[in-house]
Amino acid sequence: MKRVGMEVSHAVAEAVRLANVDLIAAYPITPQTHIVERLSEAVANGEIDAEFICVESEHSAMSVCLGASASGARTYTATSAQGLELMHEVLYVTSGMRLPVSMTVANRALSAPLNILCDHSDLMATRDTGWIQMFAENGQEAFDLTLCSFRIAEEAMLPIMMHMDGFTLTHVVEPILLMEEGEVGDLIPEFKSPMSLDPDNPLTLGGYALASEYTEVKVSQEKAVREAKRVVKDTWRRFGEISGRFYNPVECYEMEDARIGLALQGSFAETASIAVDKMRKDGKKVGLVRPRLWRPFPFEELRQATKDLDALVVLDRSLSVGSHPPLGSEIRSALYGQPKRPQVVSFVGGLGGRDITPEGFERMIEDSLKIAEAGPGEEFLIFGVKE
Repeated sequence: MKRVGMEVSHAVAEAVRLANVDLIAAYPITPQTHIVERLSEAVANGEIDAEFICVESEHSAMSVCLGASASGARTYTATSAQGLELMHEVLYVTSGMRLPVSMTVANRALSAPLNILCDHSDLMATRDTGWIQMFAENGQEAFDLTLCSFRIAEEAMLPIMMHMDGFTLTHVVEPILLMEEGEVGDLIPEFKSPMSLDPDNPLTLGGYALASEYTEVKVSQEKAVREAKRVVKDTWRRFGEISGRFYNPVECYEMEDARIGLALQGSFAETASIAVDKMRKDGKKVGLVRPRLWRPFPFEELRQATKDLDALVVLDRSLSVGSHPPLGSEIRSALYGQPKRPQVVSFVGGLGGRDITPEGFERMIEDSLKIAEAGPGEEFLIFGVKE
C-alpha cells in the first residue's frame, strides 16, 4: 500500500479502476462529476480496459448499466441529487432483476429551492428501491467501501449504492492508503453472471408477472436483500484481513459505558466524535452510534449497540415531509418492543449544506436531555433554525 494525498472523488475512481470494470456509464452532475471525469481519463489512457459511455441523462445512465449488467458485464456509474431521482424508475427495475450494478452517490440536497450542497434528501428518497446501501464517513472509507461494493453486489446478485457526502468528501484532498493490483488478491474475482443474456442461449429477464406471481417474486427479493447482510459482513471481514481496516454494519465510538448515545450517518460523524470527546472530559457518559449499513437495515447490531442507553439522540440530514425523519423513524421502529430501550429524541439538521460544529452537537445532546426529562412532546426538532 502507499499513502497519498488525493481528492476523495479520485480515490473512488482509483477503487473502480482496481475493480477492473467492464463498463462505465457517465452523466455529469455536481458534485459527483470528478469521479467520472477521472475514470474518463483512465479509460482514454488505457489504465482501464472498459467501455466508457457518455449518456444524455441519468435515466439513460442506469438503463445502460442495466443492459450491460444483464449481459454479464461488471458495471459502474455515479450520480447525485436530481440525477439519482431521474434514475428512480430504473433503480427498481435493476434491483428487481437482481443485477449487481455498483454506484456511488455523492449526497446532495434536492430542489426546490435549488441547492448543490450536501444533505441526505436524495438517498432517503431511494431507500425503498431494493438496493444495498452503505455510508462512508471519510475518504479512506470511500475508497475501501467502493472496492468492497463490487464483491458484495456480485455475491448477493443485487445492486449497491455507496453514499458519501457531496463536497464535504468529494472535493476534499485527504491522505489515503491506496491498494495496488497485487494487494487486492481474490477480494474481487472475475465476474461470471449466473444468468447473462446470450443470443445463443436466449432467456427472458424482467418479464411480466401477473397477480398470481408478483407477490412471490417480491418476497424472494426481500429475502435476498436481508440475506445480503451476511455477504456484506463476509466481504468486510475479507477486506480487513487484506488491509487491516475492518468495517461493521453499526460502528460504535465510546459506547462501552455510555448512557446517552448520538446516532447519525455520513461525514458529520467525525465532527460529532469531537463533541463526544469533550463531553466525556466533562464527566458525561456520551457515545456515538453510526449505522454504516442502511439497507439491509442492521436491526440486531443497532439493538445491541443501544441496549444500555437511557437516551438516544438521532440526527437526520433529511426531512420526510409530514412525518418522522427517516433515520429517526427507522431507529424507533427497530427498538420498539424491546424489553429495555432508550428514549429516542429525533433531530433534523444540516439541511442544504448547513454546518453543525462540535459545539452544536454538544448543544443538541444537552437539549435532548431536557426533552427526555419532560417526556413525549414534539415528534422531532429541527436544529439551528434561524428565528
